[in-house]
Amino acid sequence: MSIDGILERAVNGERLSMEDAVKLYESDEVEKMGAAANQIMLKWHPEPITTFVIGRNVNYTNFCDTYCRFCAFYRAPGHKEGYVLDDEVIFKKIQETIDVGGTEILMQGGTNPDLTIDYYTDLLRNIKERFPNIWMHSFSPAEVWKIAEVSSMSVEEVLRELHEAGLDSMPGGGAEILTEETRLRVSRLKITWEQWINAMKATKKVGMHGTATMVIGFGESFEERALHLQRVRDAQDETECFTAFISWLFQPENTGMYKTKKLTPRDYLKNVAISRLFLDNIPNFQSSWVTMGPEVGKLSLQYGCNDFGSTMIEENVVSAAGTTHKVNTNKILQLIREAGKIPAQRTTSYEIIRTFEDKEAAEKDFVMQN
Repeated sequence: MSIDGILERAVNGERLSMEDAVKLYESDEVEKMGAAANQIMLKWHPEPITTFVIGRNVNYTNFCDTYCRFCAFYRAPGHKEGYVLDDEVIFKKIQETIDVGGTEILMQGGTNPDLTIDYYTDLLRNIKERFPNIWMHSFSPAEVWKIAEVSSMSVEEVLRELHEAGLDSMPGGGAEILTEETRLRVSRLKITWEQWINAMKATKKVGMHGTATMVIGFGESFEERALHLQRVRDAQDETECFTAFISWLFQPENTGMYKTKKLTPRDYLKNVAISRLFLDNIPNFQSSWVTMGPEVGKLSLQYGCNDFGSTMIEENVVSAAGTTHKVNTNKILQLIREAGKIPAQRTTSYEIIRTFEDKEAAEKDFVMQN
């Protein structure tokens, strides 16, 4: 079945249906989808610029009582390999990030049942007192729901207190696939798809924003993938809570689902393209080089992505599953240029800090400032 009509409608600004999305997933014309997704990306971002943020992941705790089958990072409460980072260790990591020109801290951990709201608000206030200009893009919906549970608060109350203490925005981790069929199979103790959506909507109510994510490769159906996209699009229509969309592939190595067939880079690129075609109300799409590697990340810039994500100075969750791709800032500049784009450092809110149009002058400037 030809997908030309679906692609033409998307490029012309018509909304795709879930049925359209399923037909695209069933097709193997990935390059054709990528070309159409790239046209839509250019409507949002006509300038030949690809942005990135200099940031660091700080995994403050690995204690977790959710026990997802696909996670190699967590340790059960009380486990001898579990930890909660000392505040001073966190402060040191933030200072190291600032020292190399970083602006964002992506602080995430497990759903630790021993940490109440006071731990988080005290930590955020101490961070902002020491580093007033760092952007705290931290804590996933699952963590926020756990804080609400152990602190006898609503999710909106938790987010409001976190925001007042210094939280600037919330990443969309833990979405995986937003259907109960898959969630009950791979993470039955995790928050429901509705709880995830409600937490993201609540970020906007308290004056913040978030990002939307999607992980494919759990054995979910094409219909489930389409439903995930529909639910993200509906939430964005209602609240405009998402500044960006990020998708990647499940990494089964070292997890309880190690026998799961691993999807390919082509599957990833297809999902990026279909997501860009379907999600007509989210401006920014991040490349997922952390899981896919730099070269596939570079290729995704032709499939609908306008952003290379974070330099990810430190990352422990995906790497725990055996996937480790480290990219420093100079490498990111190189990869973006190889894709025929102009690199630009941005803030978490997608404001451009500086562009690197002149290769030699820009790299010299970068070295002098960092």
